[in-house]
Amino acid sequence: MSAFSYKALDAKGKMVKGLLEGDSERQVRSQLRSRQLKPVSVTESNEKSAKANDKNTPFYANWFKPRISQSDLALVTRQLATLVQSNMPLDEALTATAQQARKPRIKSLILQVRARVLEGHSLAYGLGDFPLVFNEMYCSMVKAGEHAGFLGTVLEQLADYTESSQYTQQKLKGAMIYPIILVVLSVGVIGILMVFVVPDLVGMFKHTNQKLPVLTQMVIATSDFFTEKWWLVIVFMFALVISAQQFLKSPARRKVWHGLLLKMPFISGLVTSMDTARFASTLSILTSSGVPLLDGLRIAGQVLSNLRLREASKSVAISVQEGGSLHRALEQAEVFPPMMVHMVASGEASGELETMLTRSATNQQRELEMTLGNLMAILEPLMIVVMAVIVCTIVFAILLPIIEMNNLIT
Repeated sequence: MSAFSYKALDAKGKMVKGLLEGDSERQVRSQLRSRQLKPVSVTESNEKSAKANDKNTPFYANWFKPRISQSDLALVTRQLATLVQSNMPLDEALTATAQQARKPRIKSLILQVRARVLEGHSLAYGLGDFPLVFNEMYCSMVKAGEHAGFLGTVLEQLADYTESSQYTQQKLKGAMIYPIILVVLSVGVIGILMVFVVPDLVGMFKHTNQKLPVLTQMVIATSDFFTEKWWLVIVFMFALVISAQQFLKSPARRKVWHGLLLKMPFISGLVTSMDTARFASTLSILTSSGVPLLDGLRIAGQVLSNLRLREASKSVAISVQEGGSLHRALEQAEVFPPMMVHMVASGEASGELETMLTRSATNQQRELEMTLGNLMAILEPLMIVVMAVIVCTIVFAILLPIIEMNNLIT
């Protein structure tokens, strides 16, 4: 049984759209007619994702694959967890969750997962068909919950984790709003000065025989460039972005770039805190859900965005597989924060590794917020100073010829 999207006319001739489950297009059309609807088009909802890492897939292909926001994912997970914990059969729980979804995309997604379950597959298998929505960690936890018989509890943990991730993302976006607004305003003010104000004010100097100061000549040349060839700036910026994307497609070059990020002041702390907090939190949830530690290390390593840190997590997994302790392996990697290593060592000694990993993730999250706050505290006045210097340069470039003319007159 699959999900079908349809367009039909009601008794008043109004076009209606929706989703229905059925064994075939013909059956769905029969269902529409039984509801006093005249089918216009019925198509199978083919949102099944291809492999996200297919090398032959164009870079723009992922734009059209199904995905939902973190808030929607948390809500769906919470609803499904509540229904499963109430001992409702899984297919009925998925149906109820789809019915509660307000967005057609989410409803179609849940119905397609339900279709996989009705075919005899596990929930984890059905979710795995949509890797851009349900990542490997999500599917692994669901699989562990299904095997252990604690699916409802695992879904509750996933909902908590997703909500926590959403909160972190919102804080990061909120912290970036003011700097972005400041940059846009700065560029806008300087652009207006260079394109509209400067040509009018310095135009009178072009008709005199007076030799203009070098600073004034530079400002006039810059103004002329932006006025006449502004499109070159747009082309250059676009080419720069495309070139950077193409350059970073190579894993070797991307690894070098990620290594440089770990050496930059402030940036290194931001990247390390963000990734290690995600790593510790993911590993904690996986191990507490019954996923073996080695599998948990492999999956948690995949959530690391920095390739240098991801490579270090692989060496940690290899060291643990060879019989070493987790805290010793983290210490030998030399990229994980010392506080995290000490807390893991304490958790291994006391038998409360999951708890200490959770505390370590919380600690890294606080450090991330502090690092971000310090970065913004430096960036905001720096941007104001840069804007002030540029504006003052333009003003001096205009005033210098006027002062020289007054000196000649007197």
